[in-house]
Amino acid sequence: MATKSHMKLTPIIFIIFISILTPQVHSESDECGSETNSCNDKSGAVSLKVIAITTILVTSMIGVSLPLATRSIPALHPDRNLFVIVKCFAAGIILATGFMHVLPDSFDMLSSNCLKENPWHKFPFSGFVAMLSAIVTLMVDSMATSIYSKRCRTGVIPENGTVAAVEVDQEMAAVGAGHGHFHAHSHDIVKGGNEDSQLPRYRVVAMVLELGIIVHSVVIGLSLGASNNTCTIKGLVAALCFHQMFEGMGLGGCILQAEYKFMKKAIMVFFFSTTTPFGIAIGMALTKSYKENSPRSLITVGLLNASSAGLLIYMALVDLLAADFMGPKLQRSIKLQIKSYMAVLLGAGGMSVLAKWA
Repeated sequence: MATKSHMKLTPIIFIIFISILTPQVHSESDECGSETNSCNDKSGAVSLKVIAITTILVTSMIGVSLPLATRSIPALHPDRNLFVIVKCFAAGIILATGFMHVLPDSFDMLSSNCLKENPWHKFPFSGFVAMLSAIVTLMVDSMATSIYSKRCRTGVIPENGTVAAVEVDQEMAAVGAGHGHFHAHSHDIVKGGNEDSQLPRYRVVAMVLELGIIVHSVVIGLSLGASNNTCTIKGLVAALCFHQMFEGMGLGGCILQAEYKFMKKAIMVFFFSTTTPFGIAIGMALTKSYKENSPRSLITVGLLNASSAGLLIYMALVDLLAADFMGPKLQRSIKLQIKSYMAVLLGAGGMSVLAKWA
């Protein structure tokens, strides 16, 4: 009797088990196919996106133009300590953008349940692509600096001649006026030589950094423009305005150090300021065909985010922070180093807090 009752209960248990699993499978397919959320409001989202385009455009222009417009202010000149501290603050924001915003988004997208188990759940593509992106950025950075330096030396006094002139001047100064005059005079000559030799480097850094920011900004704008979730958009607009302003300040500082002519500065300011609004406009145009949780969108945006993260992390650590902290200006002053570290932590901390909303 016990076995008979057990046999009768088996189909019932099986049916209950299937009925429990069926809603889960159905909800997962709904989640991957379309957006079902109480915050979804297409008409309300359009007005918020228009506001986002305007506010992000204005804040981006203010952020990237501020270092260029304040060059006439002595306290914000690239040679002053305040400029270095502000630049470190902006570098902290760029670093946190890569680690706290772009890279986690890539991991979430490429590990989504909407993607196939093989290969997306079998291998950490986000970390792999970010690593490759950092290596490729190093290659571009190194080769571009080498090529740019060779072109800049064409038609200029050879490097050996400059070194020989410095050495002769040092010897004459040491013989003629003693240690005090020698130290001051030779320091000025070497300083000027270092500034000239650093110019190609500054220009490469500005160009590569802008490239990485543009790719990352278009992806962010595309995601915002394609979404109809008003709850998400409201938080994103405020976070992106803060992000674009201070990220623009970091880029503006690099452009200022690169000493480009007015037309190149204007072009770089234009592209930085318009990429996120342009991405939002593209997202709005693709709202019907673009599905945020579709496998194709998840793979494309996830890989782009991973490559942007690797580039931004490399640029923030190597070209901005390491270049400044290992440079002669900060190495001469422990006090300035401490202030700069505090600025880095403040920028990275502020941007990390925004990860709660964006």
